[in-house]
Amino acid sequence: MAIAILFFFVGVVFAGDAHSHEELKIHHLMTVQQMARALFVIAIVHTLFLTGWFNKLAHNHPEGSIRENLYHFLGEAEVVFGLWAAVFFFGIFYVEGIEVAVGYLEGKLKGKEINFIEPVFVFVVMAMASTRPILELAETVIEKASKLLPMGEARAFYVSALILGPLLGSFITEPAAMTVTALLLLKRYYSKGISEKLKYATLGILFVNISIGGTLSHFAAPPVLMVAAKWGWGMSDMIGSFGYKAAIAVVLNTLMVALLFKDELESLSQSTVIAFDPTLSRKKRKQLVRKSKKKDEQEESSLMPVTWWLTLCHIVFLAVAVYFNHHMVIFIAAFLFFLGLVQVTQEYQKPPELKGPILVGFFLGGLVTLGGFQAWWLQPILEKMDDLTLFVGATSLTAITDNAALTYLGTLIEGLSESARFALVAGAVSGGGLTVMANAPNPAGNSILGKSFEEGITAVGLFKAAFIPTLVAMACIWLLPSIG
Repeated sequence: MAIAILFFFVGVVFAGDAHSHEELKIHHLMTVQQMARALFVIAIVHTLFLTGWFNKLAHNHPEGSIRENLYHFLGEAEVVFGLWAAVFFFGIFYVEGIEVAVGYLEGKLKGKEINFIEPVFVFVVMAMASTRPILELAETVIEKASKLLPMGEARAFYVSALILGPLLGSFITEPAAMTVTALLLLKRYYSKGISEKLKYATLGILFVNISIGGTLSHFAAPPVLMVAAKWGWGMSDMIGSFGYKAAIAVVLNTLMVALLFKDELESLSQSTVIAFDPTLSRKKRKQLVRKSKKKDEQEESSLMPVTWWLTLCHIVFLAVAVYFNHHMVIFIAAFLFFLGLVQVTQEYQKPPELKGPILVGFFLGGLVTLGGFQAWWLQPILEKMDDLTLFVGATSLTAITDNAALTYLGTLIEGLSESARFALVAGAVSGGGLTVMANAPNPAGNSILGKSFEEGITAVGLFKAAFIPTLVAMACIWLLPSIG
């Protein structure tokens, strides 16, 4: 957080001096590019291999101590890219001067016109979608759908949540869908002590399904949003080429895990809140059931039931933010009015939890900052691939870079064929569940569900859990025929 504040302070202080950004240019381009790539690789290694290690180190120190807090900070996946982006900022400052460094962050450096609309938008949507009225509405819809399924209550809700939640992302945006679905899974399953295997399997399915579930529209998935306007893709194009295939993959992935963990999920149906643990006695199970129910009742008893008009107001504010997702001034203003509504109606709901959204926005801001200087080595790789190789390559590259950044690079390549465009976007959305950094909403899911894992979410564990669902998504999107 201190780094984010420092970024803001430096930008404000020096903004007045950067009056001629249009004339700014990098004098030591190769040095800056090499530094950007090196720090990008360091950030990836940190995210994939060191976050879990830092979290383990934190447990070796007294709770609340400076060292414990520092190691937990370094173990937060959402912090990593922002941290190394700060190093990159000061690197540019050292090599090129403060005017160029600030000009780059302001998006006024010629040839490097980055902007931070997406990180801010994800922050706003996450905060809006995590409120009680929105969550209760989503839970009601999913619960009604689950009653139509011929299976136990817990398994039916599980299937409905992991199908409807991600597909809903095509209309309320993927970050909002991730937030709502992850919070419901946390409440219904993760907070009840389910096994680590089921936690990881669910996480892998959630990340993959969210990544492909937003392709029924041209405005909801970040990697699609980056290319839709320039390539002239509309709703019908998305449904026919991506959406219906993605919906099939979402259903197959969900049913696969629900069948694999049938016994554990059915045990939840019988005990409503107790984890599947064969070592627990029946008496212990009942005690845990009562304890969990009492906790849930205490949390809800202090609040009045949500009214229809309050839910409608939340939906309207969320819709305004989504509709004006390219206009930061509008959706920030809507968010401020929204916070006012929450304050006025606090007898119906708690204040929104902003820590998760802030961390996710910080992650994406860092990714944008470092990503602006990656095209020089990624673009030549993409240009040399045939369609199938591009599809597989894009899926693989997405695991180590945000898929929206990858598709954005595709818009910079002149003369890219329609088939190559399809291959690039298909690979980008298919591989969006393999790592935390692969898709913009993933940090939101990581932030919400990460604390439920004994040692945090490890990169290896997530990759293993998402690998087979990713293959299913790839097969459906690539092999099924496009319509229209």
